[in-house]
Amino acid sequence: MLPPDVQKLVIGLRAGEQRALARAITLVENDLPGSPLLLQSLLHAQVPRLVGITGPPGAGKSTLVNALLNIWTNEGKKVAVLAVDPSSPFHFGSLLGDRIRMARFYDHPDVFIRSLASRGALGGLHPRIFEIADVVKEAGYDYVLIETVGVGQSEVEIAGLADCTVVTLVPEAGDMIQTMKAGLLEIADVFVVNKADRPEADKLWQNLRILAHQKANGVPETPVLKTIAGKEEGVSELAAAITHQLNTQSHLTERQQYFLVEKVYRLIQSERMKPFSKKALLLQLQEAMRQPNFNIYVFAQQMVG
Repeated sequence: MLPPDVQKLVIGLRAGEQRALARAITLVENDLPGSPLLLQSLLHAQVPRLVGITGPPGAGKSTLVNALLNIWTNEGKKVAVLAVDPSSPFHFGSLLGDRIRMARFYDHPDVFIRSLASRGALGGLHPRIFEIADVVKEAGYDYVLIETVGVGQSEVEIAGLADCTVVTLVPEAGDMIQTMKAGLLEIADVFVVNKADRPEADKLWQNLRILAHQKANGVPETPVLKTIAGKEEGVSELAAAITHQLNTQSHLTERQQYFLVEKVYRLIQSERMKPFSKKALLLQLQEAMRQPNFNIYVFAQQMVG
């Protein structure tokens, strides 16, 4: 039986109340009391509706998200956006870039936008993005978009989380293809050549088509689309490709299963570390370091028991 405050939050969440969703994210993001019970009550975590928008800085990811929001809200769809921004070097919170970039949708009744600080996490995501995404899925949105920080090749974690991963590139990224090839082919469900009115766009598009064809090996090729997100050109085709990917996915992909194992491992690890206080650990470490022949691995083993 859930405590009354958590039960009320879950009811509000399933009713699609944005205030309840915002409170639930805060609860999970900061691992506050009631967070584990809330997560354990989720029913819709495996519903395929999560879309990752990734790519290097300057690829126009936020503009692309804006254009997708415009298309889907005009179709009467409900969309949630989790925009992972770099952490402030001063207070480690999000720089709140989405508040500027997505201002036109900030008060839209069918759109929920939340900034999340990366908090130094590798992979371009928030350290608790898995849990936060599951909470948002519970609120019944038709699409959940996650826009990553944009740190290039290390941005592969999104592929294990998303049901559809959109890799966004610009024509100037043509020289990066060879060095990024393996990673791109692994994570992309849809390729987008954004800012396609620039020189070299056709060349990049052709190169990606070749790579997609080489990867296919008897399975459907990864779509390669051109967009000019600032003018909302080609975005309807992208929206259709994303919807097709979500509608045809009937089981977890191999890469999602791998990251799911990593997620479970991390949850177990986090639970087992709860008895340890970093402050108490520091005091014990300081005491141990005064002893002759101190060895950090022996110390760690003693802490484990």
